[in-house]
Amino acid sequence: MKLTFLGTGTSQGVPVIGCKCAVCRSADSRDRRLRTSAMVELGDVCLVIDAGLDFRQQMLREGVTHLDAILLTHQHKDHTAGIDDVRAFNFVDYPTIRTMHIYGNSQTIRRVIHEYDYAFAENKYRGVPVIELHTIDEAYPFSVRGVEVIPIVGEHSKRFRSVGYRIGDMAYITDFSHIEPAEEAKLHGVKVLVINALRWVRHDSHFSVAEALEVISRVKPERAFLTHMSHDIGLYVDASKRLPKGVELAYDGLNIEI
Repeated sequence: MKLTFLGTGTSQGVPVIGCKCAVCRSADSRDRRLRTSAMVELGDVCLVIDAGLDFRQQMLREGVTHLDAILLTHQHKDHTAGIDDVRAFNFVDYPTIRTMHIYGNSQTIRRVIHEYDYAFAENKYRGVPVIELHTIDEAYPFSVRGVEVIPIVGEHSKRFRSVGYRIGDMAYITDFSHIEPAEEAKLHGVKVLVINALRWVRHDSHFSVAEALEVISRVKPERAFLTHMSHDIGLYVDASKRLPKGVELAYDGLNIEI
């Protein structure tokens, strides 16, 4: 299994528009963070977790020519705003039209239908995205082209849930601010855990670094990577020194073999 970090930044990305902090002015490519997303490749199966505002740029950067499905964690725009760009994959082998399969919980799927209503209209105009939606039951695993995916539910805020995903020995959770013990138990045994850590101080709707480290200490993966980070995380070279052994800051373009 190959895991590629497509983006590791928060909803504003890094650098932030108009910001003159050291992180936003950094020349280190590891401090430049597109919106959070990841790609998982298992043999000839290619999955992307979240398709946000930078989806097109991420696909071009990684040279992706084939994509089987998108797994959505939740309905916020920094995780869904790139869905229209699946058209490129629909028509890349034209006249063969390849349907894009999109998975998410009921709340997320309803939002996709609302925001991309033209893709689901009875009389579609030419060139709209060709999408097949799959509403997952968060309590049960599901399969994408023979690959088992285990949903892991966390609280984003009091109004929203976010769904993480375990695929084999890797688990990926983002936009969590709380996770119940029964859901956390699904993470145990993973070799690689990816978890959101917005900043060092507490936030109402995202794990802080300390909160992410608490989860990591209980799950005990071989390696852990922090993602969905704001510019408040600090410079990569400095922030990395503050992390315990086995925990790393992810950065855009990082590839991990599992």
